[in-house]
Amino acid sequence: MNAFISNSAATQAAQNVNNRDVRNLANLGERASTSRVLNLSHIYLTSSREKEYQLRPFFRDSQLNKCILVKHTLRTNERDLFGRNRRTATKIILPFDPHDLKLGGRSILVNQVGFDGFCRSYFGIDDVMAIPDIQILRLLDQLPSLDPFLVREHLSRNGFKPGACYLKISPFDVQRMVGFANAEIERLVVTAFGDGFAGDAGVKLTGKILADELDKELAPLRRVLRMSEDEFSDGIFSWRGFLYFKWRHLELQDEMRKVLEGLATYQPQGAADEALREYLREVRPRLARKIVDAIANVGRTMAVYDQAYHALVEGENAGPFRRFLLDGPELFFELGENIGILSHIGSFWSYRMNQALDHQRLSPMEYADILMDFEDSLAVVGGMEDERRA
Repeated sequence: MNAFISNSAATQAAQNVNNRDVRNLANLGERASTSRVLNLSHIYLTSSREKEYQLRPFFRDSQLNKCILVKHTLRTNERDLFGRNRRTATKIILPFDPHDLKLGGRSILVNQVGFDGFCRSYFGIDDVMAIPDIQILRLLDQLPSLDPFLVREHLSRNGFKPGACYLKISPFDVQRMVGFANAEIERLVVTAFGDGFAGDAGVKLTGKILADELDKELAPLRRVLRMSEDEFSDGIFSWRGFLYFKWRHLELQDEMRKVLEGLATYQPQGAADEALREYLREVRPRLARKIVDAIANVGRTMAVYDQAYHALVEGENAGPFRRFLLDGPELFFELGENIGILSHIGSFWSYRMNQALDHQRLSPMEYADILMDFEDSLAVVGGMEDERRA
């Protein structure tokens, strides 16, 4: 970024990525989780020649359009950068050279102290809300994760529609979920292409679907679903989203099992007054119920997808699945919210518990602080459930 604000905390945060981030920056393109990282630098290297990349950029500013966005767990010394208590923030990292991430970069956290001043200096304008790129950054900061399906739906609701090349599952996650996705779609592939596309040929087609590589090989599938080319493109995006969320739902069940076990057994160390002890007694079973409910809520939404898919592969009725793929993105925001919140709980629990094991057990106040954060996060899930019942 060309200019920096005078606020010392914001300047220090913006000028250089810390040493750990510099070491890790080069690994983001290879092992980045879709939900945690949106790597526009990698997308620039792979897709900058595409017409869609140029006509529908994610950010209008060319340098910002090569940044790396990270859902970042705040360290203790970073929490004072915000006016309210929060555990995660959206970090903007601008590499010094997108071709060589080992050189590091500069970073700032969205909405940290001094962020508006930084934006005024960077864009050379007084009214920061007049800049669409800043509006997008603030919208992204509202989200619990950077899942491309959640990002697309949230930005679209607010009038921003970046090209599809910016919103893909990361290569790392594609590699991890190919086995699951292939088993999930094999019956449909065989229905569309015949028995010859089971096995390795089916895996190849699964890879194309996950990686958003639509070509003539997928034409028989488009005909089975009776979709135009535009509908098929949107439908495959939708299908990819449900495959991703279903895979994450299965992974999260294992992650949440560890959290639930920890809630039942973990004992903080140190003195606590009666009010704090009472809170810890009450909050653990309450949190456990909310986590189980959130997992079940995702499962109920995914069951709608399963029913439409079953009608196609068992009853050879393409109508319900076709309609579901075209209407399905309306569910992405809710699915993404639920899964993003559960992912935050799982990753933060693992991070803090491992940290506690390396040093010493958490104090009752530190432990209560974490559980209060989890309760605040899960309150959003409860609110969505109440709206549906109404």
